[in-house]
Amino acid sequence: MVRAGITPAKLTAAAAAMADENGLEKVSVSALARQFGVKDASLYSHVRNLRELRVRIALLGAEEMTDRIATAVAGRAGKDALVAFADAYRDYALAHPGRYAATQMQLAPEEIGDSPSLLRSVELTYGMLRAYGLAEPDLTDAGRLLRSTFHGYIHLELSGGFAHSRPVRESWSRSLDALHLLLTTWPTHEGGNK
Repeated sequence: MVRAGITPAKLTAAAAAMADENGLEKVSVSALARQFGVKDASLYSHVRNLRELRVRIALLGAEEMTDRIATAVAGRAGKDALVAFADAYRDYALAHPGRYAATQMQLAPEEIGDSPSLLRSVELTYGMLRAYGLAEPDLTDAGRLLRSTFHGYIHLELSGGFAHSRPVRESWSRSLDALHLLLTTWPTHEGGNK
C-alpha cells in the first residue's frame, strides 16, 4: 500500500531538492524511499523508474528557469534583454545546480509530452534574438551560441574552473558585452553582414 501523502509532484520536488544538494547523479529511488520512510516498491506506483524521475526533474527545472527568464526579460529589448536573460539563466543554474544539470539531459519527444516550458524557452530566446534583426537560420545559430556560451561558463563556474583572482561576475559581464557586440554585427548565413 502506498503511504498517504506521497504524490508524483511531492516526489519530483523532493528529488529536485536532492539533486540540488547532492548532485543529479546521486538521486535514486532508494534514496527517495528512505527520505519518505517507505520501501522502494512504494514509490513505483508514482514513478516507473529512475529515468522518469530525472526527466521530471528536468521538466520542473525547465519550467522554473523559463519562468525566471520570462519575468526578467519582460519589457526589455536588445542588450537589456540579453543581460536580463543571461543573468536569470546563470542565477537559476547556480542556485539549483542539480535541476540545471537535469535540464541539460537529452529528452525524447515522448518524455517531453505536452510540456509547454520547453517551447516557451525557445520562444523567449528567439524573441530576444529577433530584436537584433536575426531570422532563420541565424536565429538557430545564435541561440546555439548563447546556450553553449552560458552552459560552458556556468559549468566551469560550478566546478571551480575559474581560479584567476579576477571576480567571475566581472568576467561574466564582459562576456555579455562581447555577445551583444557579436549579435549586433552578426554575419548572415550567406557570409555577408546584416
